[in-house]
Amino acid sequence: MERILLALASAVLMHFGTGLHPVWWLTWLAPLPVLFLARRAGRGTAFAAGTLVWLAGQAQMWPYFTRTLEMPPALAAALIAGPALCYGLGVLLFRTLLVRGRPLLAAAAVPAVWVTTEYAMNLAGPHGAWWSLAYTQADFLPVLQTASVTGVWGITFLLLFVPASIAVLRPRAAVVSGVLVALTLGHGFVRLATPADTGGRKVALVATDSFEDLVRRYGEAVDTAVARGAEIVVLPEKVFKTADLPFARPGVEVVAGIAMETNSAVSYPSGVRYDKHHMIPGMEREFRPGTSLAFLDGNRLGLIICKDLDFPGLVREYGKAGVAALLAPAWDFDEDAWLHSRMAVVRGVENGLAVARAAREGWLTVSDDRGRIVTERYSDRTGMTTVTATLPREGSATLYIALGDWAAWASAGLLLLALGALVCTKSSGSVSESPTGGTTMRPPAPSSV
Repeated sequence: MERILLALASAVLMHFGTGLHPVWWLTWLAPLPVLFLARRAGRGTAFAAGTLVWLAGQAQMWPYFTRTLEMPPALAAALIAGPALCYGLGVLLFRTLLVRGRPLLAAAAVPAVWVTTEYAMNLAGPHGAWWSLAYTQADFLPVLQTASVTGVWGITFLLLFVPASIAVLRPRAAVVSGVLVALTLGHGFVRLATPADTGGRKVALVATDSFEDLVRRYGEAVDTAVARGAEIVVLPEKVFKTADLPFARPGVEVVAGIAMETNSAVSYPSGVRYDKHHMIPGMEREFRPGTSLAFLDGNRLGLIICKDLDFPGLVREYGKAGVAALLAPAWDFDEDAWLHSRMAVVRGVENGLAVARAAREGWLTVSDDRGRIVTERYSDRTGMTTVTATLPREGSATLYIALGDWAAWASAGLLLLALGALVCTKSSGSVSESPTGGTTMRPPAPSSV
């Protein structure tokens, strides 16, 4: 009964700490119960418990995958079950290293497995870093600043290392965890003490969820925004079906989302065009993907579209170019509006730039290079929604721009180290397995890890 309650507790915490509307502080707690379960469970039980916890926590994504994103059920099942198996393997590796007398390595193995899984899905899948646990912390700004150093990978590592270091019940692991948390928060508060750069141009985001008389209505909304001082106006993704639009205004750049043979963002009157690189599988198969970046105002402003902000490597190219802000037409699905807007916010923190993202069926959001929300408002079903903000004049350098995904590769190396430790300790005699799969601890050889 105790094991069932522990697994159930982790599943409930996982449900509310992840998904489309996560409660950020529950994400830190979610692994704890199942890791405590694994301490005294057999190998099969530990693996099964970890797998079932993830399955139960992520079952909430099934309607979103199959109905909203129109995924085939088999693919949706694979996208839930595959990571569940990896989570189960992480719990199993934790249990095995712990009972073999390697507590610190056991604590580190849990995040190493998961960061490696996230990074592999980022490189090999069509959805980039969409799967990262790090987005759950998008509104916890001190921790979010870690993305400027490690990308999302460092945040994910912390989210799992902290509870795992508690679960091993060893002072050394707790000290290491405490030092990492202190450094993380200290770094975060120092970055957040830097005032926002508001020396750039004034931007207006304009959107409506309506499909009626859009050329006229957006034209009027642009004129209103310009009359109020906007120098840049960003409209949502795929609003129009032709590039022949009457949006040229003297001294103003109007960025409009246009669905042609490409899914494009076109700026008027300059004619600068950005073609979306990454399409939603199945839903945007008719569009030809783009391959290049697009800039306005020298290299100060970059154009990007919606889903492309899910890909850290693509946005990092803008960071390396010294862009101060990205202008992003977008189209969300209502239910994923918060999560998708926060993915864009995290890309801004990683690369030291502001993001002005105009979404229909979602949030119109301007965030700065620290992830602070400058202004935000939800799109209106029938009327026009407009928000305005001042963009920064310059971008800020980050270690992530310089070093890229080093934290993901370090996690992969740590995973290899943990697997190597299993081979080295297999015959150490520190653990015996009972016939029922339980474990009996013998006095292990002294080890610092």
